[in-house]
Amino acid sequence: MDKNIQKFIERSVELGFIGMNKNDGGPFGAVVVKNGKIIAEGWNEVIRTNDPTRHAEMVAISKASQKLKRFDLHDCEIYASGQPCPMCMSAIAWARMKKVYYANDYAATAKIGFSDKDIHDEIVGHTSNIKLIKVVSKRANELYKDWIKKSDRTMY
Repeated sequence: MDKNIQKFIERSVELGFIGMNKNDGGPFGAVVVKNGKIIAEGWNEVIRTNDPTRHAEMVAISKASQKLKRFDLHDCEIYASGQPCPMCMSAIAWARMKKVYYANDYAATAKIGFSDKDIHDEIVGHTSNIKLIKVVSKRANELYKDWIKKSDRTMY
């Protein structure tokens, strides 16, 4: 596997730790990459902002669009600590991104209290042009374990 892919996945996981430890939201981070460079980062801010749309991927996509001054991110890829939810997949599709790299899949995410696989399958189905690529990350497993152990976590 490309060394950069692992590096970008690990950065998304690190962002998940940052947001979680700041109590901004759940254990999720994301980065948008263009031409092999991170152009935008985000972590889940749902709790801090009281805004259910402030998922890590949404934050990163918004920042990338602002930075590039365009909504079309067809030449970018997104890396996420968890497999993107249906809302985030929709935003990824609207941004015209073609590749999503993620560490923790829906099964792992469901085990920590976030389950939306059925919604994803209903909305996205098997007709999507977006390629989903799972990347193994031991640190991503630790992120979810730390979330479960977190005594002051807020479920949403």
